[in-house]
Amino acid sequence: MELFAISGLVNALVAVGFGILVFSKNWRERQNQIFLMMTATLAVWGFSYWRWLSSGDTETALFWVRILAVGSVFIPVFFFDWVTVLLQRGKKLRDFVALAYLGSVAVSAFALTDYFIASIGPKLWFPFWPNAGALYSIYIIVLYVGVVLWSIHALYHGWRSETDRARRGQLLYVLWGAVLGFGGGLTNFFLWFDVFIPPYGNFLVAAFPFLLGYSVLKYKLFNMKTITAELIAFALWVFTLIITFLAESTMLKLVYGFFMVLMGIGGAILIKAVYKTEKLSEEKSEFMSFASHQVKGPLTNFKSATSMILQGDFGPISPEMRATIQGLYRSTSQAIPMVQAFLDSSKLEQEGGMKYQMERCDIKQLIEEVTREEKFSAEEKDIVLSFIATDIGSFVIRGDIIKLKQVFFNLIDNAIKYTQAGGVSVILEKRNGNILFSVHDTGVGIAEDAMPRLFKKFSRAADSQKINVSSNGLGLYLASEFVKAHSGKIWAESEGAGKGAAFFVELPVK
Repeated sequence: MELFAISGLVNALVAVGFGILVFSKNWRERQNQIFLMMTATLAVWGFSYWRWLSSGDTETALFWVRILAVGSVFIPVFFFDWVTVLLQRGKKLRDFVALAYLGSVAVSAFALTDYFIASIGPKLWFPFWPNAGALYSIYIIVLYVGVVLWSIHALYHGWRSETDRARRGQLLYVLWGAVLGFGGGLTNFFLWFDVFIPPYGNFLVAAFPFLLGYSVLKYKLFNMKTITAELIAFALWVFTLIITFLAESTMLKLVYGFFMVLMGIGGAILIKAVYKTEKLSEEKSEFMSFASHQVKGPLTNFKSATSMILQGDFGPISPEMRATIQGLYRSTSQAIPMVQAFLDSSKLEQEGGMKYQMERCDIKQLIEEVTREEKFSAEEKDIVLSFIATDIGSFVIRGDIIKLKQVFFNLIDNAIKYTQAGGVSVILEKRNGNILFSVHDTGVGIAEDAMPRLFKKFSRAADSQKINVSSNGLGLYLASEFVKAHSGKIWAESEGAGKGAAFFVELPVK
């Protein structure tokens, strides 16, 4: 019997927690106001259920079971009203909602009389179980079964006809919550009519406020990390509260009560910390959006404009003007990858921030494009840039074309920048059924102590900083992350400083 009493307390606490949580997110919204009232009446019912089954005498038990009855009368009606608002049918069905409220008020007027609860006595292992009065059957048939079945029927049809995926998910949560909650609560009625089936379903009632509340929070796009922290803190607090109530001695109650206070304080600190973290994440996302649209966009447009001028689209220009515009074009060309690198790095730090568009990708074609684009940079430094594919056949995989092109561009561009004389060779071949890309240079090489941190974020070798002062230390880090996302491998080889280097990318053919 004690377990059944605890189930009532758990139901009450879960109802209070989710009622306050949903209401606090937007207290002006009617749907949340109704949800608070619904969970409040459920809490009255659950708390009274706990006190009733914990009572030691007939008079106390009868008092609490009548308070329980008042709470139970209004639960189906608030649910009915909430469903009409959820399905956006509140105005159309407002007369039926008003009638349901009037009916519940009328029934509740008799909830404290013998017409509702005729008597109370022992049944099974319960010493004080009520016997139904004359009006109790009307309440079950009309308000509990009738109103609830109509609401579930409306939810089911709303779910079947809904085309929006997120909205369908919300309605499905509500459907399951209603079926489990009201279905579990229904098992309490058998003993009222001397059908000796224990109310085992009462343990499912907590699913009602939980799933309904979760559906509102998830669909309304409230911050789920903050909500998760709130739920964890609330669950721990509920657990300590229950064991405090169940403690047999005063000393244990004080000890558990002390821990309950600590849980409350710790939960508040946790929620505040998560909220601050999410606030910073939102500000970071806003900055990334600003950088993408307000910085990168104009730079791209400026690069295109200077390119058109250099190509003579706006007429001939003087040699002095050409030299100036070439400088602007070169600076802009360097700035755009730097901005993109910072944006990509920030996206990788955010969970689910980096998106990959996997499609048919011809690796050979990508490398040919990059080598053509980099030919001018190589010629400026009087460096020979060559590309050869040692195998014939297909070099096609499924991958993100933009990300992979960024990888190859970065490796080839680095090889040119760090080579002062000689050449850069790009090789594409097949090895063990995989595609192997490599770029070999005769540049500054890589010192042995720099190898372990080569692909780490913001890592720059001491010798490389003297040659490429514009390096931001993100290129190889991003290349490594992009290759990993394609289930590939990336590594570097060098005999040491001043002896050139080779970078390799191996990609599986799937």
